Amino acid sequence: MSDTMNPTEQSLTGERADLLESLRKARHFLTFTVRDLDDEQAGRRTTESELCPGGLIKHVTSVERSWAEFIVKGTSAMPDFTTFTEEDFARRADDFRMLPGDTLDGVLAEYAKVAERTDELVASLPDLDVSHPLPKAPWFEANASWSARRTLLHIIAETAQHAGHADILREHIDGAKSMG
Repeated sequence: MSDTMNPTEQSLTGERADLLESLRKARHFLTFTVRDLDDEQAGRRTTESELCPGGLIKHVTSVERSWAEFIVKGTSAMPDFTTFTEEDFARRADDFRMLPGDTLDGVLAEYAKVAERTDELVASLPDLDVSHPLPKAPWFEANASWSARRTLLHIIAETAQHAGHADILREHIDGAKSMG
């Protein structure tokens, strides 16, 4: 992912520019954690959890794609998590792993495409106040709604949180750190 702003970002000012800059920085720190790793290292579990650096990027890609679709389509873009089976959750857990056939280059390329689409969405939204009811899930307050703004803040927070996770995992692989 590039640290340079695309032409759409360069023309934005105010709140939208601030949101995209915050998201760009979080994306940078997430992708920076996998610099110079090979596919095996990107898929390596270094803690008791199922997490690996490449899997975290796959997960954040999926999260960003889903929430950007939510901004556009509302709850129809999201599953009803209250009906999920153990098998459904097991399939979702594959977002956190490098599966056979996954490559770090492929994961990063897909993330870049999703990021570009999200950036274009932020630039083109007529109103950041547009709101949709949240999908049904045990972790969401019943009958709550999120605006596009709140959803973008969620994407930023999710990306930043997982950048921290990825930094810890990377340090366990070879001692490299994102900062310091």
